[in-house]
Amino acid sequence: MDFMELAAARYSLRDYDPRPVEEEKLAKILEAGRIAPTAKNNQCHRVYVLKSPEALEKIRSLTRCAFNAPVVMLLAYNTDEEWHNPLEAGITAGSQDCAIVATHMMLQAQELGVGSCWVCFFPNTAVKEALGLPENEKPALLMPMGYPAEGAGPSPRHFERKPMESLVTEL
Repeated sequence: MDFMELAAARYSLRDYDPRPVEEEKLAKILEAGRIAPTAKNNQCHRVYVLKSPEALEKIRSLTRCAFNAPVVMLLAYNTDEEWHNPLEAGITAGSQDCAIVATHMMLQAQELGVGSCWVCFFPNTAVKEALGLPENEKPALLMPMGYPAEGAGPSPRHFERKPMESLVTEL
């Protein structure tokens, strides 16, 4: 499968089979995130793999968007390590770095037959406290992962795309 086929095949999975994701597949997914580019290569991202019954219970109690996946990745960034734009105060790259890492991970997962869903609908502060993240780390996103449940598939909205001319402007 070439990249465009892979990118087109990937969709937000919201209905998971309970079987666990194999450790060798998780290792490949995590490696895809590890090699992702980050601002100034600061690598400020942190990935928390939630798969113990206790960790999954905590995250499921805080958001309905864990979708009962057998594993949930929490991507956070270290505010002491994130890149700061020297030309404008307040512009940083921690959340962008997490987005790049997450994209690498979800595309690697897709190639391995593992579904995922990018989730921003969760109480960031409550998740940080419940999981005991360090003070200098900010949760950026959750990514439930696992195998599709029987009959699962993309939302009808997955196939809706705006025309190129409404998204791209040449200057």
